[in-house]
Amino acid sequence: MTNMMISWTSIMFSWFIKPLRAVFIALLTLAAIQSPASAQELEVDRIAMARQYVDLTDGSQLFETTLIRTGIETMRTLVSQNPAEADAVSDAIGVVIEAYSTRKDELFNQLARVYALRFSMEELREIVAFYETEVGRKLSASNSIINTELTTVMQIYQANLNIEFFAQVRAELRANGIEM
Repeated sequence: MTNMMISWTSIMFSWFIKPLRAVFIALLTLAAIQSPASAQELEVDRIAMARQYVDLTDGSQLFETTLIRTGIETMRTLVSQNPAEADAVSDAIGVVIEAYSTRKDELFNQLARVYALRFSMEELREIVAFYETEVGRKLSASNSIINTELTTVMQIYQANLNIEFFAQVRAELRANGIEM
């Protein structure tokens, strides 16, 4: 059952985690290079409004999903090293996930700062107002599946483009008397 659960969850989140890691690295980099002056310039109300947006658009439970995925990857690594300890590893992961579960605000406050840096207070009000509407809530709830579908469309497009582009370049070279 555990292997089936790990496999199923891996499939469900594999499309999500690689881009998410890149986002986290980018956010950490942004936080590290952000000057103290720009941090002081942000009004508390502006950060609060940005945080409201972050909370409104967390339809895919970003923090929880990331925590679960990290637990699964940790389980896979440790159980592969010692399969006999799968239950102990699972219990330990549960304890650590529980400990981390209270740290969502740390991440979301950093996300809010990013939005607060990029948008004025009035823009943030408009964004929040939109996401409080029925269509805004629908967009937020649909974003995860839409992003998956868009990724699939882009992968198919890229594969077809690679083939077509290569053929067009070869045709252009042939037209210029170069065979490749």
